[in-house]
This record gives sequence, C-alpha cells and structure tokens, in this order.
Amino acid sequence: METERTLGIGRIRTTDEVHEKQYSLPERHLLEARINNLPATRTMYKVFTLITLGMVLDGFDVYLAGGVLSSLIQTGWSTMFLNAAFISTTFIGLFLGSIASGVIGDLKGRQFAYQINLLIFGLASLASFFAPNMITLIILRGIAGFGLGAEIVTGFALLGEFVPAGSRGKWVGSLSVLANCSAPIATFIGFLIIPSIGWRWMFVIVGIASLIVWYFRRSLPESPRWYFSQGRYSDAEKVVRQFEQEAEKKYGTRHPGVNLNDQQQFDQIDTRKSRFSELFSSNEIRKTILACVILAAINTAAFTFVTWAPTLLVNSGITVSKSLGYSALMMLGAPVGAFIGRSTVDRIGRKWTIVGAFVMTAIFGYGYAFQTNPAAIMSLGFLMTVCIYILMAVALSIYVPELFPTRLRMRGNGTAQAVGRFFTIITPYAVAGLLSTQGPISIFIMIGIFMAVTAVLTIFWGPETKKQILK
Repeated sequence: METERTLGIGRIRTTDEVHEKQYSLPERHLLEARINNLPATRTMYKVFTLITLGMVLDGFDVYLAGGVLSSLIQTGWSTMFLNAAFISTTFIGLFLGSIASGVIGDLKGRQFAYQINLLIFGLASLASFFAPNMITLIILRGIAGFGLGAEIVTGFALLGEFVPAGSRGKWVGSLSVLANCSAPIATFIGFLIIPSIGWRWMFVIVGIASLIVWYFRRSLPESPRWYFSQGRYSDAEKVVRQFEQEAEKKYGTRHPGVNLNDQQQFDQIDTRKSRFSELFSSNEIRKTILACVILAAINTAAFTFVTWAPTLLVNSGITVSKSLGYSALMMLGAPVGAFIGRSTVDRIGRKWTIVGAFVMTAIFGYGYAFQTNPAAIMSLGFLMTVCIYILMAVALSIYVPELFPTRLRMRGNGTAQAVGRFFTIITPYAVAGLLSTQGPISIFIMIGIFMAVTAVLTIFWGPETKKQILK
C-alpha cells in the first residue's frame, strides 16, 4: 500500500482509501489544489494528442467540402441547389450537435460526449462512400455534422480543464495552431485524391481516421474537475493520482514547483447542482450573451471571408484562376494568426487581445473592400486572415469556455457554438443578397460593424480570465 503523505491542509489518501465516499473539508481543499496543478506527464500529452487529432479531423471535414462539391458539379452528380443543401445540412447538424453535446457533457461527463460523437461521425462518413445519390449523401452529411458538432464544444473545454491555469493559454493555443493546419492538409489531400481516384475516397479517409482516433480515445480519462464539480471526489482522486504517479517517476516529486497550501486555490470549483436555465440567470446572462455574440461574429467573419473570397474577387473583375491563387496565399495567415494568439494570450491577456483583433479585422476588412491592386488585395487579405485566426485561437478556443463555471461550461460553450453555427447557416443568404443588390463593399461594411459592436461589448461585459483558476 502506498505510504500516506501529509500537507498542512490535509493528507493525500492512500491507494486503498480512494474508494471512500466521505471527504473532509481539508481533504477536498487539497484535492482541488491538486486538480488545479496537474503535472505535465505522459497522460497529459496523451490527452493533448488525442484531442488535437480530433480537432484536425474536424477542420479536415469542413475543408474537404469545397473539393468534393466542385467535383460533384463537374461530373453532373449534383446541382448548385443540392450543393447548397449539402452545406446547409452540414451546419444544421453541427448546430444540433453543439447543443446536444453541451447538455450531455455537463450531465453525463466530457468523456462520454467525446466518445459517442466521433463514432457517429466516423460511421456516417464511411457510409457516405456508398451513397447512391446526392439526397442520401446530404442526409449522411447531416448525421456526420451532428456527430462532429461536439468536437469543438468538447475539445477546447476539456483540455482547458486538465491543464494548470498559468499555462492554459499556451496549451489550448497550441491546440488551435495545430487544428488550423487542417485547411492546407485537406486541400493537399483533395488535390491528390479527387482527380485520381474520386471524391468518395475523401470520406473513407476521414471516416477511417475518425474511427482510429475513437478507438484510442476510449482510454481518455474523464476530467477530474468535472468529477469534483459533481461531488464525485473519489473518481477525481483516481484520475489525479494517475498524473501524480507519472510525475513522481519523471520528476521525483508529484507537483514540481507547486505550493498546494495556497489557499487562493480552495473553493474555486463550483459544486452546486445546475440547470440549463441558469445560463440566463442574472449571474450568467451577460456572459452567455457575450459568448454567443463573440462566436457569431467570428463565424460570420471567417465563413464570409474564407468561403466567399474567391467569388468576391471574381465579381471585382479578377479571373477565377487568379482569385483561387490569391485566396490560397491569404489563407497562409491562418496558422500565423493562431500562432500569434497562442504566443500572446498569457502575456497580454484574453480580453484585450480579442478586442484588438476584432478592431483590426474591421479595419483591414473595410480597406480590403476598396482594393483593386493584386498586391494590396493579398496584403490586406492576409492581415485580415491573421486577425480572424487570432480570434479563433483566443476567443473561440480559450476565452469562451473559460467564461462559464465547470458545472455549466459545456452547456454554455455548446449554446454559444450553436449560435455561431446558426450564423453560418443564414450568412450565405445575407451575403448573396448584399452581393447582388449592393456590391462587395456592403458585405465588408456589415462585417466591420459587427466586429466593432462585438469589441465594444467585450470591453464592457467581458471579464479578464488570464491565468485564473477555472471555477
């Protein structure tokens, strides 16, 4: 039996005692401090790797649509109307999956929600290979979208619940950087696969990869922070002990460089029972509205600019081939922006990084709309992409999940993600209407106003969460 260890605030239970249900107040305080300072061990890197792989698959799936749909049109297998239905159904699935995963993740656990989503997505993707017609493919796409809706909702929040507050921005920001590499990966694989052996194999690749990740994610530990918030202290203890035992072998101590007696770490995790309606209570309503507006603004800017950039360029008189080339060069700003966000989030802080990125997105977008010179188009487009993906890395990945206490985090983040997805459903119609009646300048004015309003709302309603312990 493991030797008992004592600290000033209580004692760490031995292996044989973990099953006990009753924890004294000092023991709960000590357990909470240990959860807040999980060491970076093999299990932590395993958690990071498996979440990253899932997020890359999420991005891969989003970006494979462009190549697949263009091939379907070229071969006469689909029409523009059916392609639009394919895109809309995807986002409807993502919308519903975001809400469902938020509720399931808070009530049944993060690991449960995280396992079932990838299984649904993987099986639906594999079934897409056998789709006999476009209607069947659209239905399967909706099912796959529902499964994939949980990936972003759960992935960023789950990693944030494992890593210490002082380095949370670095860890989650790194996840965002790697996830945003999925765009060039999907584009390159599509370039190799679709012309040679056909679009169906794109779904086979993402389906098989998803099931492989699902298999290895079965051993992913549950969030000890969620266990603690549910009053399941023994279960939280077991997960924490796994990290500590690995740290003792690696570093010679269970918590290198950490003071577990710091009383500022105590009574931080909210253990009260929760209801979905609490998101709209007087204590949470501002954070809920802010989270929804932030993700709606990010999705509007990202979807409009990234998806419609080639069309907007063509409408400005630039050839199709050149517009695709310009768009590819501008998209190099995605990993750059995510890396900048990852590097600055724990130094400058979440709030003012987000405000600055929203303001600069509005400015660069407005300037972009008036350009006709290729060099100016690419330069401003690149800078706008950088700012959008700073927002992706900091606001979407880190800040929004941090706004909510553990007992409401998945539902709060899921609701905000669902609102963001909803805007991706209605944005194409707004963009198409403005493009046909007012021209491309009006689109960037609309984006600019939305970004500015969101920046102001963040200034007045947004708390700074830099290096704060998750409640």
